[in-house]
Amino acid sequence: MHHSSLRSWPFWLGIIAGMLSPVEGQQSLEEKYKAACPDYKRYSMFMHRPFSEGEMQLPFQRPEIRCRTFTSPLVEKVIDDVTSKMVDKDLARLFENAFPNTLDTTVRWHVDGKEKSKHTELKRATRDEGKWEGPQSFVVTGDINAEWLRDSTNQLLQYQPLAMKDEAIFNLILGAINTQAEYVIESPYCNAFQPPRASKLPATQNGQEDSVHPAFEPSFVFECKYELDSLAHFLALANTFYNHTGSFDFLTPRWYKALDTVLGVLDQQSQSTFDPETGRFERNTYTFSRQTTQGTETLPLGGVGNPLNWGTGLIRSAFRPSDDATILGFYIPANAQMAVELKKTADMLAVAKEVSRAQLLDKRAQTITDGIWEHGVVMHKKYGRVFAYEVDGYGGQILMDDANVPSLLALPIMGFVERDNVVYQNTRKMLLSKEGNPYFLKGSAFTGIGGPHIGFEYAWPMSLLLQAMTSDDDTEISHCIKLVLSVSPLGLVHESINVNRIHDYTRSWFAWANSVFAQTILDIAKRKPHLIFGEGADAYVVE
Repeated sequence: MHHSSLRSWPFWLGIIAGMLSPVEGQQSLEEKYKAACPDYKRYSMFMHRPFSEGEMQLPFQRPEIRCRTFTSPLVEKVIDDVTSKMVDKDLARLFENAFPNTLDTTVRWHVDGKEKSKHTELKRATRDEGKWEGPQSFVVTGDINAEWLRDSTNQLLQYQPLAMKDEAIFNLILGAINTQAEYVIESPYCNAFQPPRASKLPATQNGQEDSVHPAFEPSFVFECKYELDSLAHFLALANTFYNHTGSFDFLTPRWYKALDTVLGVLDQQSQSTFDPETGRFERNTYTFSRQTTQGTETLPLGGVGNPLNWGTGLIRSAFRPSDDATILGFYIPANAQMAVELKKTADMLAVAKEVSRAQLLDKRAQTITDGIWEHGVVMHKKYGRVFAYEVDGYGGQILMDDANVPSLLALPIMGFVERDNVVYQNTRKMLLSKEGNPYFLKGSAFTGIGGPHIGFEYAWPMSLLLQAMTSDDDTEISHCIKLVLSVSPLGLVHESINVNRIHDYTRSWFAWANSVFAQTILDIAKRKPHLIFGEGADAYVVE
């Protein structure tokens, strides 16, 4: 049972701040307030007033304004615009908490780049010219003090349309692109990263004993699982920023170096396990072994993974976006996302007059796309032609889906296919059925797609949000939204829910899931406004 907080945080924050003694007389009032702020991981587990006026009486879960990690008047305007129109006041409260959650709680470090002296300590030599220069932003996933390339890109997605009108949001996202570029340059095979040294935030260890090649620096990297989608998300962050702003501010020598680094990884990970001419085993550049009893946490065969064939046009991914190991290394959703983002990057670079680079990327995108349609589409005895989840190029295939993005369910959201594509529709039917997808979970309290990461009884609300965004059916969309609302009594969207006991959940504070919820509501407000604003309502578009 969760208890409500009856105290007024602004009042108590002031009392606590006043009691804190300054450090050598230098600590400002603002710093004292920050020091008095509660740990949001614990804060999010309790209910705070005022409660919503709906039947569920959902709590207000935003931190006190002086405890928020980033603020934007335009974000507050969007919240007011959307919630004032919403018929369901509980749904409105969930959006009010979820839409700003990334800004409220996860921007652990941001600098606008105007004071260059703050970053000079990170330069090693002239060969690193431009390193850590310009705006920088470190965005954590929530209750873990590390930045995942995938999570942070998705966490910021709902703010991208605001960047053109809000200089602070523009600078924040530009900083996120610059920071991700530094991570990719230094450790392109890694998925999660420590705070930048200039932030002066402490690094944390993940508590694992991993043997990884290429080697990485633990003070720089939190975890080094090679996930193809991490690199695709790096490209997606810049592509979306350009799409909404038309700005080329991120096209720095460091970003181009990161792009070249990505292409280097794609070249290395398109190689087969055996030499196509001699048949000789060729050890992959990336290997990963972890001391664990969980098979999903490490790669088989000495950290190499299962064999992959040559000539497929596909790119290997050692791990899935859930951070679970792939079984067959050609992970189709990540290949689809990479193909889409390479094409978008090519189009953007063509406008920037980088013609040769654009042609190179366009060709690589087409090669991956052709590989997906040739090797990643298989015949199912019930559903017909469907996308496989993983393949190996030898004819081996895994048919399933996981809640994490990129996923097969999310293919239209990523832009790989249209919603009405026949193969996708066949695949969607397969994924949303128990007989077609082993991780489509049904219980007495909740239904949705889960995955190996949490286990056989926990479905992810995120999967229902993706289901809503890939549907044109009013009844299906409403059902998905109501189901997610019903399992969010703490006023935030959790990572996963026990399908039989909704109070049994993982991660009270998971910013990515809250961002996807906000994106879903904004998608409905644009496509199906009557479902949340009432009959005859006009579409609402964030611009």
